[in-house]
Amino acid sequence: MLIWLNQLGWRLLATSVFFMVALSATAQETAQQTYQRLCAVCHGEQMQGGMASSLVDGQWEFGRSRSYRFRNIADGISDRGMPAYRHVLSEEQINGLLDLIEQRTEAGGGATRSAEPETQLSTFEYGMAAEVFVDGLSTPWAIDWIDAETALVTERPGTLRVVRGGELQPEPVKGTPQVLHQGQGGLLDVAVDPNYSENGWIYLAYSHALEGERSPAMTRVVRGRIRDHAWIDEQVVYEAPHETYLTTRHHYGTRIVFDPESYLYFSIGDRGRMNDAQQLDRPNGKIHRLHRDGRVPEDNPFVGREGALGSIYSYGHRNPQGLAINPETGRLWSVEHGPRGGDELHLIRAGANYGWPVISYGLNYDGSVLTGRTQAEGMEQPIFYWNPSPALCGLDFYRGELFPRWRHRLLASALRFEEVQLLNLFEERVMHTEVILKGRGRVREAVAGPDGAIYVVTNQPDRILRLTPTSATFGD
Repeated sequence: MLIWLNQLGWRLLATSVFFMVALSATAQETAQQTYQRLCAVCHGEQMQGGMASSLVDGQWEFGRSRSYRFRNIADGISDRGMPAYRHVLSEEQINGLLDLIEQRTEAGGGATRSAEPETQLSTFEYGMAAEVFVDGLSTPWAIDWIDAETALVTERPGTLRVVRGGELQPEPVKGTPQVLHQGQGGLLDVAVDPNYSENGWIYLAYSHALEGERSPAMTRVVRGRIRDHAWIDEQVVYEAPHETYLTTRHHYGTRIVFDPESYLYFSIGDRGRMNDAQQLDRPNGKIHRLHRDGRVPEDNPFVGREGALGSIYSYGHRNPQGLAINPETGRLWSVEHGPRGGDELHLIRAGANYGWPVISYGLNYDGSVLTGRTQAEGMEQPIFYWNPSPALCGLDFYRGELFPRWRHRLLASALRFEEVQLLNLFEERVMHTEVILKGRGRVREAVAGPDGAIYVVTNQPDRILRLTPTSATFGD
C-alpha cells in the first residue's frame, strides 16, 4: 500500500478493488487477514511485491520511519493510485499492519537497510563512488569548511565538531552556545565568513530559548571564533524581539548564506504559526538579510515601514531549510518544506511575498484541502514544486571541478525520500531532475567541498558521505 505503479490501468484496478473490499472491513479481523484482504492484491501475498513494490526489500520511496508509513496508509498517495484508508481502518488496525510488516522483515523477509550498501553508483553522466567521510555523529545538521583540510559540523543536540584531514576530532568545540534541543530545534546551521582568513569569524544558527524548558524560543544567529578548540569572542548577529518568541518546537527554518557582496541571509520557518508568515511585524516565515555584524542594510525592502521588521528580505514562507547563491548571477534561491505535498523551489526577490499559507500546492496532513488556491495576485509562484513532498531540506549550487558537467546545477536534499536530487537549470526554469543518491539515510544537505567532491550529511545513520566520480558516460 505504500508504493504503486504509475500505469493508469493499475490505478483504476487498484481503486476498484479498494472500494469493493473496503466495504467488508471488520474491527475483529487479524492484521494478517486485513493485509490479505486489502493489500495482497498489489503487494503480493508474502509482501514480495507485484503490481506494487515489495514491502520487505528495505526500499521506502515515501519515507522510512514508522510515522511516514502510517501516514501513507492513512492518507494515501494519490498520484501513485494509493487509496487513503483513514476512514476504513482504525489507528489500531493500521498499526497492526505496520507491526506485521516489521515482523516479516525481522523474520528474514527483507532488510530495513543494507548494512553494506553499494559503494559504486551510476548516474546519467557519471559513475560515482560513495564512501563514508565521517561516522559516529549525533544527528548532524550542517557542514562548512574553514580550509581545504578542516570542516565544521553541527550536531543538533548542541555540539560543534571539527573534522581535520578526514578525521573527526574526539571532543566537540568547548563553550558553544546553549541550544534548545527539543522537537526540530537545536544547533542547526554553521557558516564560515567569506573573509575568514582575515577575521576568523564563524556563524552559528540555533533555537534559542528565553528561560526554562518550556519557555518561548526562536531562531538566533551568533558569530564567534575558535581558538585552542574553544568558542570565543561571541557576538549576537540576530535575535528576534522577545515578544515574538513562540513555545512551538518546529519549523525553525535556519540556513545561512552569503552573497557576492557579503550580505548575510538566513531563514526562519513559520514555527507552526502559518498566518504569521504574512505578518511583517513577525520574524517567522521569512528570509532575512543583514550585514555580517548584524546591522540592517539601508536598502532592505521594508526598512522604514511602520510595523515591519527591517531585517526581512522576503516573506510568506513555510519552512525554508535550504538557501543557495547562484555563482553565475549572485541571486538567492531557496527550497522550503510544504505540508503534504507542495515542497517548493524559489528564486528570492527583495520584498516578494511567496504566498504561504494563502496559496499552496499541498494539502493538510490528513488529506483535507488546505487552501484550495495555488495562485493569488501579488504572490510569487514557485520555480518548481514537488508532489508528493520529498521533504526538501538543503540546497547548494555545485561549483567544483570533479563533476564538470554538473557545474552550477542545484543539489537538493530530501529527508523523507532519503535522496539527493540534481536539478539542471536554464535561466529561471528547471529543465531536468535526476536522483543521484537514494536510500543512504535522511539527507540534511549535500554540498560541494573545496576538493570538488559532494559531501552528503545524513541522519539515520548519522554520518557524512563523500561522492566522487569514477567515470564519465561521455567526455567532459
